Amino acid sequence: MSVTPEPHPVDARLPWHRLLVFGIQHVLIMYTGCVTVPLVFGAAAGLDARTIALLISADLLVAGIVTVVQSLGLGRFAGARLPIITGATFVAMSPMILIAKQYGLPAVYGSMLVGGFVGLALAWPFAAIVRFFPPLVSGTVLTVVGISLIGVAGGLVVGNDPKSASYAAPSHIALAAAVLVIALLCTVLGRGVWSQLGVLIALIAGVLISLPMGLMKLDGVAGTAWLGAPRVFHFGAPQFPITAVVAMSIVMAVVFAESTASMLAIGEITGKPLTRGDLARGLAGDGLSAVLAGVFGSFIDTIFNQNVGAVAQTRVFSRYVTAVSGAILIVLGLVPRFGALVAAVPQPVIGGVGLVLFATITVIGVDTLRKAELQDRVNLSIVAVAIGVGLVPVLTPGMFGRFPSSAQILLNSGISLAALTVFVLNILFNHTKLGEIARGALESPAAELQPQALTHSDRPSANS
Repeated sequence: MSVTPEPHPVDARLPWHRLLVFGIQHVLIMYTGCVTVPLVFGAAAGLDARTIALLISADLLVAGIVTVVQSLGLGRFAGARLPIITGATFVAMSPMILIAKQYGLPAVYGSMLVGGFVGLALAWPFAAIVRFFPPLVSGTVLTVVGISLIGVAGGLVVGNDPKSASYAAPSHIALAAAVLVIALLCTVLGRGVWSQLGVLIALIAGVLISLPMGLMKLDGVAGTAWLGAPRVFHFGAPQFPITAVVAMSIVMAVVFAESTASMLAIGEITGKPLTRGDLARGLAGDGLSAVLAGVFGSFIDTIFNQNVGAVAQTRVFSRYVTAVSGAILIVLGLVPRFGALVAAVPQPVIGGVGLVLFATITVIGVDTLRKAELQDRVNLSIVAVAIGVGLVPVLTPGMFGRFPSSAQILLNSGISLAALTVFVLNILFNHTKLGEIARGALESPAAELQPQALTHSDRPSANS
């Protein structure tokens, strides 16, 4: 009698109530980051509040569609079939603003449309280089991603305007600390599902605590329409300036690099090795997001790393959970009032939870690097240089402000810099003769004559 094998946790179908609860948790984690992109872009492009609201609805709708595609798959065309949440990426922000000011919004979405088709065409060729993304590369990128996002969480807690009276208010910091402690206690001391729902419990508790503090602003919810579907080519017929198209194609390449690292991280976390086809379909999902964004007036999507942290933290690996999250995002995109309600969650609450999730990503990166043979001084140097280069724009804002705007697309993204640096150095020193030369020099008699660090047994004791 044959026994049906248990499905992989990624393919497990949970009871409907658990799917719903965990799906809501993912949406709450990513929502603020997702709507921040249209808010910032709209303000920078000089759009009115009504137009920005349309951008938010389109943003949520496209994010939901692509999340469902990435989770469930779209035949052999797109979708990694992993527990993935997608949302608008900040990588495209700077070029979008520059294109809008120079050519107008039709050029923004026309160039994005072309960039999406370029991404679809390059998805399979790009996935062919997956062997160049070993733990040395993915671990480095994850570490930089986590450290970079910790600063984002801190910004949500203290605020972004130093001149504001509420900037770095002790009460806001205390609220974030309370949320962090609740999440920690639930995760560490909770049992079963209560431990897995630690993030959601902390979010709800944070909202309840914020009510008497007056931080939960519901004024704009009542005035928001119940229904509001995005229109096709709302800003007019798309336009295709060559420079704008080139800029968006570069953005797609950077997004591909980030998404590849994130998908490899998800595979590492869930214990499901990824094939070239999995990666190619996942990257095709990014390209599809750009095509849909060009049509509906939205933004290019990428995998949200805070949700990668949530998967690691909760240990709930089912891709059907994130498919439910995608369905919720679609509903939010069609019902703006629901989105307004979720957006009212105070930023210090989101920041407190973010500190836990983003730090988790960092720890996962460090743990991945343990498999990277760092006793090899060449590999150790590669990681050190890549992390240093990746954290420069994060820890030194404005460092590349005098460089050409086109160059800043790459230089101001610490994640992209780290990914590019570790990728190139790994190829040079682990896939060419240069690596053999470097290791040969380290093993030469001259190197052996250099003073060596004392081992534990060589060191004098405290009593000697």
